[in-house]
Amino acid sequence: MRIGLFGGTFDPPHHGHLLAASDAFEALALDRLIWIPAAEQPLKQGTQSASAADRLAMVRLLVGDDARFAVDPIEIERAGLSYTVETVEALRGRFPGDELVLLLGTDVLATFARWREPRRIASLARVAILHRAVNGGAVEKAAVVGAVRAVTGDDLPAPVVLDTRRVDVSSTEIRERARDGRSLHGYVPDAVARYVREHALYR
Repeated sequence: MRIGLFGGTFDPPHHGHLLAASDAFEALALDRLIWIPAAEQPLKQGTQSASAADRLAMVRLLVGDDARFAVDPIEIERAGLSYTVETVEALRGRFPGDELVLLLGTDVLATFARWREPRRIASLARVAILHRAVNGGAVEKAAVVGAVRAVTGDDLPAPVVLDTRRVDVSSTEIRERARDGRSLHGYVPDAVARYVREHALYR
C-alpha cells in the first residue's frame, strides 16, 4: 500500500486542508491518507489556540466518514513536542511493507533544515511538497526540489512536487472570524463550525 502522512497544527482544520489532501490522494495514487494533528510543533511553541483534544476532534469532524482518510492521534497521545522524525519512525514500524509519503507544504522549506533529523525523515518516507505554483514553470519546481535536497542530500529519492490549487483561506483568518463572532460558513464544514461555536473556541 501507498500511505500518505498529512501532519499539521490544524488550528482549526478547514476546506483548504481538505482540498489539498484530496488532490494529493489522487495525484500520488494513495491507498490511504492519514491525518496527524500535532500535539505541539517545536517551531510553533506558544502559538496554538485550541487544545490538542479540540483540534483532534475537529479533524475527525472534517474527515467524517470519508473512506480515503484516517485520523491518527499518535502525536497527541505521545504528548510533548511533536517531532516528525519520531512519528515517521513509529509509523514505519507499524507499516513495514508499505510505502510512506510525507506531505509537506512549501512553507516548511524555510525551516526544514531546523527540523530534527530531516535526512532521516526523507530516508523513511518519500517527501511530497504541496506547491501552490505562482508561474507553474519547471524552474520553480526545480527550486523546490533543490531546497529539499540541500537539506537531505542528493543520494535519497528526489522529493515529489505536486501542484495544488490556490485556496485563499487560512486558519488565522478563521480564528479571527470566530473571535469576532462572524460566520464560519464556507470556511469550514458545518460540523466544525458548530464545534467551534459550542466550545467557544478562539474567543
